[in-house]
Amino acid sequence: MTAAASRIKVGIVGGTGYTGVELLRLLAQHPNVDLQAITSRKEDGMPVADMFPNLRGYVDLRFETPEKAGLDQCDVVFFATPHGVAMSQAKELLAKGVRLIDLAADFRLQDTAVFEKWYKMPHSCPEVLAESVYGLVEVNRAKIAKAQVVGNPGCYPTTVILGLLPLIENGLRLVDVGHIIADSKSGVSGAGRKAEVGTLFSEASDNFKAYGVAGHRHQPEVCEQLATLAGGPVGLTFVPHLVPMIRGMFSTLYARILPEAMDTDFQALYEKRYANETFVDVMPPGSQPETRSVRGSNHLRIAVHRPGGGDQLVILVVQDNLVKGAAGQAVQNMNLMFGLPEETGLRHVAVLP
Repeated sequence: MTAAASRIKVGIVGGTGYTGVELLRLLAQHPNVDLQAITSRKEDGMPVADMFPNLRGYVDLRFETPEKAGLDQCDVVFFATPHGVAMSQAKELLAKGVRLIDLAADFRLQDTAVFEKWYKMPHSCPEVLAESVYGLVEVNRAKIAKAQVVGNPGCYPTTVILGLLPLIENGLRLVDVGHIIADSKSGVSGAGRKAEVGTLFSEASDNFKAYGVAGHRHQPEVCEQLATLAGGPVGLTFVPHLVPMIRGMFSTLYARILPEAMDTDFQALYEKRYANETFVDVMPPGSQPETRSVRGSNHLRIAVHRPGGGDQLVILVVQDNLVKGAAGQAVQNMNLMFGLPEETGLRHVAVLP
């Protein structure tokens, strides 16, 4: 990024949800960003800080309708919107030279038939999808740097893919890829900022439940990426759960070690793979990561366990679903796209207690 282009003009479509306000929190303190526009049809004219008082003194923008926001004058636009919105505006913005980062699913799944099956809508710009890049930095860093459109990964997929990556990439055959289990839990903010009975305080508090057991939208996303990494089909049982907390995600991954890989030092394998990754922390042997250790930060922490030294590998992965699982990862992608060090504006220490 040249000195003349050191400021990035940023727009956000859909700024009233949790990922939208998280983007604002991160971008308001980013040293290379000028926030240009934040859109909402319903809240047109309302000062952003009236809805989100934590941004008072940091964000002076008002919500605007997309038509008034001047998004085509931005360098990059983030879509923190429901599925289907980004692809409806992608061509017009790309024609103006605007880069796009979508936090929904429009540009995650390369197979449009799979997308249409799970999201119940036609894909309106498959030609843009074909040129998009899946925004998992630790896998696609070089491609993201050159991308015009990035599909930001889902929150659950980030934990599962990064938790399994060292075991399967580059044709490694260390575990039985046909029978992997991901037992994942998310805080209530993962469901979005909306009025829904299941996320009411009296419903979600003091409660713990599984959902999407018969099938969850993130499963095909995970399987597509794992199959690409492994060079063949991957069998995954994925069961998400809702836990009574606001932020946080915890995935426990189970993989059976193949007989020929029993002598592998899996701790060393993970430490080597992630040694140069700023936001992936492989914890010491025997560690028990906690969601509060990543709250409000862009870090993902991994602990590798092999109970009793047997053939079962247990990988524990934690992240903040709104940061590394959404907005923080999106900013990490933006940094790469504009030639900045990827940690720029993301060096936040987790909030404890």
